[in-house]
Amino acid sequence: MGLLNGKTVVVTGGNTGIGKEICLGFGAEGANVVVNWIFNEEAALEVCELVKNLGGNAEAVYGDVTSLVESKNIIDKGIEVFGAVDVLINNSGITRDNLMMRMSEEEFDSVINVNLKGTWNMCKNVTRHMMKRRQGSIINIASVVGIMGNAGQANYVASKAGIIGMTKSLAKEFGARGVTVNAVAPGFIETKMTEVLPEEVRLNYMKQIPLNRFGSAKDVANACVFLASDNASYITGQVISVNGGMI
Repeated sequence: MGLLNGKTVVVTGGNTGIGKEICLGFGAEGANVVVNWIFNEEAALEVCELVKNLGGNAEAVYGDVTSLVESKNIIDKGIEVFGAVDVLINNSGITRDNLMMRMSEEEFDSVINVNLKGTWNMCKNVTRHMMKRRQGSIINIASVVGIMGNAGQANYVASKAGIIGMTKSLAKEFGARGVTVNAVAPGFIETKMTEVLPEEVRLNYMKQIPLNRFGSAKDVANACVFLASDNASYITGQVISVNGGMI
């Protein structure tokens, strides 16, 4: 029997990258997985099949996390299909990197809207359901740069630092009702978002990592599985750094 047998998890942006690996990690532990997508339905359906092959159940659900209404639909669909939502993983995120002097208002707003407001929208819509059941786990995907900062990413860093602050605040709000809220802050993880970086940038990051390797999406997924399991029932309001010792 898996660590999460029978539990239902909603993973935003679950069809690619870290989100996909999180879905697979939960599927391998026997969970019901709601694979949220906004682009590329085919990829979402493929993730669902992979989850089922691993022993879990899965449903692909379209929804834009920047919309409060569509965010509610994602949660409602999970409840409709699987009976409840036990775990919410706010993974959806985008980057629009630029130096402050060149960054446009649209570049700033779009990142905040998806990364930070999207997280708020999803938390807002799952709150009543989890608190009524007096159980649940919310895991927000932050970033190492939300802790240490990074030149050329003022918008992204602000969104991830905001997620960390929100996580700590919601943990205090929801704790009395048995709902845990934590964040996972990945360091340099090998994904399609990072593989396009210039080699010079990649080498510079490597110098900052004591373990002398970049992380994998599975490393992040493993942390999420742990936080969602009964093994982490006394952990809330924490930021789990998955960064190879980078900070």
